[in-house]
Amino acid sequence: MCSSWLVVALCCLGQLYADHSLKPQIAAPQLTTNNPTLTTVALEKPFCVFDSSLHPNKSYIIYLYAMKESASAVISVVTDPSNKPLDSTFQQTRGGQLGPYKAAWFHVPSCASPPRFVDAGDVSKVSGVLKQYLFRVGDDSTCLYDPNFLDVCNPPLTPDTTYRFKYVLIDSTEGIVKDQSLWSDPIRTRRVKLPLRIDTWPGPRSGGMVVITSILSVLMFLLLAGFLVSVSSAVMRSESPSAEARCTPQTAPRDPGPQLS
Repeated sequence: MCSSWLVVALCCLGQLYADHSLKPQIAAPQLTTNNPTLTTVALEKPFCVFDSSLHPNKSYIIYLYAMKESASAVISVVTDPSNKPLDSTFQQTRGGQLGPYKAAWFHVPSCASPPRFVDAGDVSKVSGVLKQYLFRVGDDSTCLYDPNFLDVCNPPLTPDTTYRFKYVLIDSTEGIVKDQSLWSDPIRTRRVKLPLRIDTWPGPRSGGMVVITSILSVLMFLLLAGFLVSVSSAVMRSESPSAEARCTPQTAPRDPGPQLS
């Protein structure tokens, strides 16, 4: 059943981009569960979006930019005056607060030869198929702290924060922006649940239930203590007569012996 849903979702994905939707889209629920998470967002890769901008004998890659919704729209551009892509990083933009940062790059997905849908029915190949169709923003938890890391850093996103994303087609032969998508619709990461708000089985406890439980616990303790005291008293009373009997000296009758007349 899961595999059939996956095949249908992948088919719909191909149809979506064939219709030239030019915004990054959050992955369909059939493709990935628990999305967004606290610190990641899974996006569908731009299949068939930039095909009209591709020319033979040139090399292209895709840049993925991320930006917090609270950043100003004036600074949402991702090119400099010479039409070269910005190399702004997560650190330089305070995680997208000051403007877009380059979160990742990857090769242009092939619209002519996408992953085979039949492979989605093979459990051992599902992960590989999804990796070709999807990209997870915020999936690298170590790049910020690795001094030897030289690639584009894709660090975790901020919980309970709204982001926008953009795909940019780069002509790597000339190093300029060839085409780009619109910014995505706002996508919000999940909120951290406070311990008091986490539901516990069989259900959340109200204030009244907590008070009642506390009173019953105290009464149970007092009842148990009274029971132990009464048992102890009964045992002590039952042992007292036998102890007194053991401690009382027994007077032996005197032998009168023979009587002298």
